[in-house]
Amino acid sequence: MTWSIVARDPESGDLGVAVASRFFAVGSRVPHLCSHVGAVATQAFVNPHYGIHGLVMLAEGKSPEEIVTALTAADDGRNNRQLHMVDAQGRNAAFTGSACVDWAGHLLDDQVSVAGNMLAGPQVIEETLKTYRAHPELPLLERLLGAMEAGEAAGGDKRGKQSAAVQVYRGEAYPWLDLRADDHADPLAELRRLYAVAQERYLHFAEAIPTAAKPSGLTDRTALDQKMQALEEERAKSGAKSVSFANP
Repeated sequence: MTWSIVARDPESGDLGVAVASRFFAVGSRVPHLCSHVGAVATQAFVNPHYGIHGLVMLAEGKSPEEIVTALTAADDGRNNRQLHMVDAQGRNAAFTGSACVDWAGHLLDDQVSVAGNMLAGPQVIEETLKTYRAHPELPLLERLLGAMEAGEAAGGDKRGKQSAAVQVYRGEAYPWLDLRADDHADPLAELRRLYAVAQERYLHFAEAIPTAAKPSGLTDRTALDQKMQALEEERAKSGAKSVSFANP
């Protein structure tokens, strides 16, 4: 009921998953990520334990191929499921059960995989991967969104659209950005809109959030306030609509 892309950025080591489906809140079940460990997508007749246990096994040092084999071997429902993953080294593996609804399949490439089921055809994941590979100059999140948009243009989920999500981890225990459209007429377009809003203020504020390297984060908000004021002035000059902002 879904197609997704799982990737590791070879330059930064960032990990990301993007997914879309004619299913409610697909982002609540498909993506599972952990910085310095890996990223997993579990879909079709989704089994969340694939993501939960998959990350644990990656952290233990097992390879993606070993994990996919072990998880599916232990699951009598495996023929109805789909699973793909990439680890923190860029190694990947995938599984598409024989009972997944047509069209279903997956593609593996260097530090990226694409998988889908109940799709309009193989061109969906082919175009998703092609577009991702064509833009190595873009930040990971933008590559993921562009790739999914290409898959949608190639037919996407053959039942239509409903939800989409994208998550990117940049080395912390929490996501750098986690966007979801749980029930929307055009969910990938909604993710684009949310990403644009995040760039207005949120991602600048996020620089002040505590990290492993800076466990206290930024406590003097002077520089942050100055940046926000400058951004607001730029928006006023350009005629862009102002947005409200408050600390979470």
